[in-house]
Amino acid sequence: MRTNELARLALAVVACSALSACVTLPPNSPRSPQDPWESWNRGVYRINDKLDRAIAKPVAKAYVRTVPHPIRTGVSNFLSNLEMPTVMINDALQGKIKAAGTDLGRFVLNTVVGIGGILDPASSAGLDHNHEDFGLTLGHWGVHAGPFVELPLLGPSDCRDAPARVVDTYTNPRQYIRNNYVRYGLWLPSLVDARAALLPLDDTIQHAFDPYAFVRDAFLSRRAYLITGQSPEEPLIDPDADMSPAPGGPSIATPPSEAPRGAKPPAAPPPDQTQSPPP
Repeated sequence: MRTNELARLALAVVACSALSACVTLPPNSPRSPQDPWESWNRGVYRINDKLDRAIAKPVAKAYVRTVPHPIRTGVSNFLSNLEMPTVMINDALQGKIKAAGTDLGRFVLNTVVGIGGILDPASSAGLDHNHEDFGLTLGHWGVHAGPFVELPLLGPSDCRDAPARVVDTYTNPRQYIRNNYVRYGLWLPSLVDARAALLPLDDTIQHAFDPYAFVRDAFLSRRAYLITGQSPEEPLIDPDADMSPAPGGPSIATPPSEAPRGAKPPAAPPPDQTQSPPP
């Protein structure tokens, strides 16, 4: 019965988003090729922002203000530990066997010694925390992200990561808890904890010239970095680019740092024989 009520509430929010999503784009705003549905996305972002200001942000602020920092750290550790099976599975799907073993050791150590994950002895033991999900696995195997999409209530995503969230749901241990009160009791703190972690970024977003474009570009850049490991600021080099000079054009010299090892420096040009020797 409770599940049906939540489903109806979610459908009502989606319906409201559909009725008021399309908005007029800002004048002279550059169109992003990764955002062909920008008008719709901006409308959904506006609704999400209003809900965030009215509900999520005040709750997160109250949580940070009233709950001591050590307890909040323990909650974050516990919720992060619940995500480790999803990370391990996607490590294995990407062929990262060493990372999967590290995450397995981290999950076991924090669950057993760390009192169910409340404490984090794995970090002290040097076991790094990886971040993987099924969307990153698809990207690892060459699936393109597709257009950007702003999801009602869930926020920024794209056409690859949005359906991948369903797969991640079934790799999370919360999905297999029979008691609905316990399941949703774990789901609500995870939302509050995630929103509280974003509070330091609120001023940056609100002072941006275009908060929607700022959030969109930050999301796309971060997802691309998690897949390729290359910062968006780094230049992308096309290995198939033709570096041969055009006919009649200047040649492209190889920088010294890129010269092959062991190569001898070019010999000095012979003196010009047309000049007469000095007297």
